[in-house]
Amino acid sequence: PPLLFAGLAAMFLVKMEDGRSADDLPSTFIGKPAPVVPQTGLPGIAQLTDADLRGGEVTVVNFWASWCPPCRAEHPVLLEMQKKGIRVAGINMMDREADAVEYLAEGGNPFFALATDPKGRNRVEWGVTNPPETFIIGGDGTVLFKFIGPLVGTDYETRFVPALEDALK
Repeated sequence: PPLLFAGLAAMFLVKMEDGRSADDLPSTFIGKPAPVVPQTGLPGIAQLTDADLRGGEVTVVNFWASWCPPCRAEHPVLLEMQKKGIRVAGINMMDREADAVEYLAEGGNPFFALATDPKGRNRVEWGVTNPPETFIIGGDGTVLFKFIGPLVGTDYETRFVPALEDALK
């Protein structure tokens, strides 16, 4: 038993120290066509369509909700992306329509187009667990990168920004 315990302890220690975080888990969507987007939207805001993700331009797709504090933290970053001319699309998930509309009216709308997933059904097709999660989609509709969590801090700077820069080249 002591040898078995020592072996298990060593295995756990090696796994914990391998330098990877939970966010490094590869997405099964990388290199594959982006899943379909929901066909519902918000009044007065352009409806996101599948064609928008396959129109020849790199697109950032952000899953968000008005009730999500990390989504509020990343909102200024999305607005800044929009100012820089980056195509940012939104998918509002598991939210009430009135709350989502109010959120965008108060904080500004960084999305060129938007879809809604009020019951969270489409998020499963995208492999999204909780907002915010953000994808970089190539001009041909291929998923290039997936980022879990808010677009803020050093993780955003060291992982997402370089991936977006590479995609835009």
